[in-house]
Parts: sequence; C-alpha cells; structure tokens
Amino acid sequence: MSRQYFGTDGIRGTVGQAPITPDFMLRLGHAVGRVLRRSVARPSVLIGKDTRISGYMLESSLEAGFASAGVDVLLSGPLPTPGVAYLTRALRLDLGVVISASHNPFADNGVKFFSARGEKLPDDWEIEVEAALKDAPHWADSAGLGKARRLDDAGGRYVEFCKGTVPHSLSLRGMKIVVDGAHGAAYHVAPDVFHELGAAVVSIGCSPDGMNINAGVGATAPAALVRAVAEHQADYGIALDGDGDRLQMVDAQGRLFNGDELLYVMAADRLANRQPVPGVVGTLMTNMAVELALRRLNVPMVRAKVGDRYVLEELTARGWQLGGEGSGHLLALDRHTTGDGIVSALQIVHAVRRSGRPLATLLEGVTLFPQTLLNVRLRDGSDWKKNAFLNDEQQIVVKELGDAGRVLIRASGTEPVLRVMVEARDADFGRRCAERLAAAAVSG
Repeated sequence: MSRQYFGTDGIRGTVGQAPITPDFMLRLGHAVGRVLRRSVARPSVLIGKDTRISGYMLESSLEAGFASAGVDVLLSGPLPTPGVAYLTRALRLDLGVVISASHNPFADNGVKFFSARGEKLPDDWEIEVEAALKDAPHWADSAGLGKARRLDDAGGRYVEFCKGTVPHSLSLRGMKIVVDGAHGAAYHVAPDVFHELGAAVVSIGCSPDGMNINAGVGATAPAALVRAVAEHQADYGIALDGDGDRLQMVDAQGRLFNGDELLYVMAADRLANRQPVPGVVGTLMTNMAVELALRRLNVPMVRAKVGDRYVLEELTARGWQLGGEGSGHLLALDRHTTGDGIVSALQIVHAVRRSGRPLATLLEGVTLFPQTLLNVRLRDGSDWKKNAFLNDEQQIVVKELGDAGRVLIRASGTEPVLRVMVEARDADFGRRCAERLAAAAVSG
C-alpha cells in the first residue's frame, strides 16, 4: 500500500500548504494518538522541534491532537532530532515527535516520529497512521484528555548523553573548534558539548531568529565554516544541519570532509584499535574510493537506497554498527539509535586525539573519485530499462571502467528525467562515459 503523506523522512512540505497546516497537524496528532492507544492504555509522547517560527504553530496543533486522543505530552522545546530519539528512550516514553524540515529552508517544515526505543518507525506503522487519518475522530471527554508539561532540562540531559558516547578520558584541552549550528536545533547544545570536554569553542550559526535556519550556514553551506576556521585559526570546524543529524567537518587548512570520508575514518579508527568492523553500509551514492579503501582493510561495504532510514534498515538486518551517506548522515548504532551530528563529530575528534594524527592523514590513500551527473529528459511513455542501446553502452562502459569507476543510472521520482552518474578516477574519462550513456538513453 502506497503512502499519501509520509515520505522517506516523515511528512514534509511548505508551511501553509497541505499537509503542513494546523488543521492537518491536529488530525495527525489525534490519529497517531489513536494508533498508540491500540497497544497502550495511557501513552506518553515527547515533542521536540527545530528553530523555525512555524514550529510554535505545529507544536500547538500536535499537542491538541494528542490531548484529544487521551495522550500525555512532554514538550522539550528546540532540540536536535537525535536528542528527541535519545530522550524518548531514556524517559521510557511511547513515541518521540520531531517538528523539523531538517536542511530545508525556513519556509518548509515537517514532522517525523521515533519509537519507544528511539528508532525510526517502519513503513507499516506509517500506513496504519494514514489509515487512522481517514477514520472519524473519537474525541476524549474532559476526564480522559491528555495532559501536557514542559521538560525544562532536555538540553542538559542530551549534552550529558553526547559526552557519554566517548571515553571519560577524552579531553579536548588545547584544541580550538568552530561549531556551526546552522541557526537550528543544536544551537544551544552543540557548543556546550565541546566546551565541557575542554575545547576552546567559537560558535557560528547559533543565533536563530525563527527565519534564518540553514541560511548560509550549517552542513549544507560549509563555506561559512571554512571562513570561520581560517579567521579564528581553529584546529577544526564542525557543521551541523537544521535538526542536528548531519555532519560536515573542516580542518585548519580549509579542507572539507564529507560524510563518505568521515565514515571511512570511523571504520579505520575502530580497526586500528582492534575493535571489530564486520561491515559498513553506504548508499548508492557513496563514493567508490571509500568502498575500495574499505576493501583494502578487508571490510565489506554494501549499498542501500539513498536515505538514512534505508542505511539503518540494512545495518539492523546485518547486525552491523557503522553506516552513512555523503551528506553527513552517519550511524554508529553502538553509540546511538539514529544519526547524530554531534555524536559523529565526537567519534572523529576522538579518532584524531587517540591516533595523535591530523584528520587529513587518517585519510591517506583515500582520494574521492570525481562524479559526473547528467539529467536526461525522456520521451513520454518511454521505458529506459528496455532501451537496448543504453543497456549495451552501459555494459561497455562498466567494462572499460573496471575498478577505476562505476555507473549509476536511475529515474527521477518527481519528473520524466533519467539521472546518469559516472564516477571515475579519471574525471575527463568519467565525463566522456557519462555523455556516451546520455546519448544512448536519448537515441533508444
């Protein structure tokens, strides 16, 4: 059964346009509450949010919806998505709710959910909620209404959790770090984590005004971090996104490290310290250079569909711990149940500290392959999978590339466009291969 509202990461859209409206959010809270009450007599949920001005409206609507279904609500205020996941589990609650559109601009917003274990919920649960949305409401009477209260120490609890994901012996004294909070949910907790571990912290992107989230700062706009690291002569820079689950890093030389590179560092550091790494999960877009580098360490890598929920599903199925995406969604399941930008940064800084080596040297021998991505507009009604010209040309290109590159061809989910990606050690050769594939796609 297909889903009408839920996408790959909850429900998301433009504020004021369906479904990101107060009336829908009230209905959604009520429907989710009714689903919860099928297994729990008196459920309790935690609602957290990022710093978008629209969060107040959506929070109030969801709170009313839950209360009307007889569900108690805890309100954390602004808190990173992984902080909501942690507190939901730590407080033994039945559900975690995050109001956020992650890296999107402030005009967007959304909502996503975590289970009692602090894990993303499966498709079947989302389908059950969508079915409940179609049912007539069952408004609780006055005696049966849910109660709501503020959780005043949510930020402090989460800071302590983050610090607890690295050994107590880790000290960042003598290290200067720029922390970019993207004017988002981590603005008031991320600097505290690194400061309390001993680092000299310079904060940027930590002054939200309700409308500046992700605006020229954060993991999706790392140029601001590069400038700040140079200006303040910092050792490293850490950039998060609007809801705090993505990470990009910068060193003193201005080199930017993406999620693919950081995932490799996490795996290699564990191996260097005689910790088992049975395998790593990337995505269809993970750079081939990382896969080859892991192979040299005798660590297999498997590719999931793009999206951290699919990485998580693959990790869970295999019993592995490490996975991630180039965007900076990184998972270390022995540290947290979900992707966490702060926790991931701590893993990297810890690797740097205990190795005694700069971050760049931990990536020696790992040079990302250049990527060429072409969008090919298809004729109406055409089926690219049955295009013999494209199939033949793809086989030729794959053979020519060998271990020096790879091909990924996939259809856009939103428009009649075929995405042709070629990744090759030789950028010019990769570009020519992509152009050949694009020409074959058009001619077929």
